[in-house]
Amino acid sequence: MKKLDRKFCIAPMMNWSDRHCRYFWRLLSKKALIYTEMITTGALKYGNIEDHLKYDSFENPIGIQLGGNNPKDLAYCASIAEKYGFDEINLNIGCPSQRVKSGCFGASLMNDPELVSECIKQIKDTVDIPVTIKCRIGVDNNDSYSNLLNFIGINDDAGCDAFIIHARKAWLNGLSPKQNREIPPLQYEKVLKIKKDFPDQEIILNGGLKSIKDCKNYLGLIDGVMLGREVYQNPYLLVNVDEEFFGHKQIKKDTPIDVAYKYSEYIEAQLSNGIKLNSMTRHILGLFKGYPNSRKFRRYLSENVFKNNADISTYKNSLNIINPTH
Repeated sequence: MKKLDRKFCIAPMMNWSDRHCRYFWRLLSKKALIYTEMITTGALKYGNIEDHLKYDSFENPIGIQLGGNNPKDLAYCASIAEKYGFDEINLNIGCPSQRVKSGCFGASLMNDPELVSECIKQIKDTVDIPVTIKCRIGVDNNDSYSNLLNFIGINDDAGCDAFIIHARKAWLNGLSPKQNREIPPLQYEKVLKIKKDFPDQEIILNGGLKSIKDCKNYLGLIDGVMLGREVYQNPYLLVNVDEEFFGHKQIKKDTPIDVAYKYSEYIEAQLSNGIKLNSMTRHILGLFKGYPNSRKFRRYLSENVFKNNADISTYKNSLNIINPTH
């Protein structure tokens, strides 16, 4: 089985980490492990597989996150994903949205570790790539450390290759997904204790991490870190990841404007395939965070990308606001 380096991972984020966004991130870091948005088993069984799984090989290494609770369906979808070249199958056991609650998957599955273990076993029997879990430290009042220990233990025995643990519990009633990312207190100590209790298992810490410095403080205590919204809102932090986490020295790091112009080549190619400009430019709005004229840049894009004549020149005109001499 191919060994993946999970020292720095980028989280699956619904409506954000699509293939255009992932390509953009890969321009900033060649080594970070990037995850897709959650894709449900129903979407792959009954929807257009190509629409959901198409991606550029430039994005690798890339893990696909699946949502579902039927072991056979998950194994079937995992086999398709493997054929498409994904490097890892990740099972969503952490999403607290009403959609996943009504479908009895996501965070609600933390209440049924035996079912999750059956899902893991059947996926493992079907594919030859790593199978991992992204979960919370608990759900609703099922939030004791002993229950978390039991959940990890059962699925460790089932063959789960790594656990990505969001260090908050989830409330399935009363809190929105956004509130579930902010209101339940962070309890990093529980994740660190899991690593001590399962020293041979790969444990990745997720939740509340804001900077490269924050992340590096935990390496050595756990096996890796995962960032989500901070990467989306401040993507340029990724430019330091390869050196800081993977020892890949860079003689000269691309500036934000360098990255933006490299992305223009991708944008131009996708426009010729009928992809709308906004589908790609919306992901780079945080690239020039803190730069002079960054607000004008964002305003120009938001006002012009939806126009009927919006094209690559629209994008390059926005970059001229940041650096007219490039």
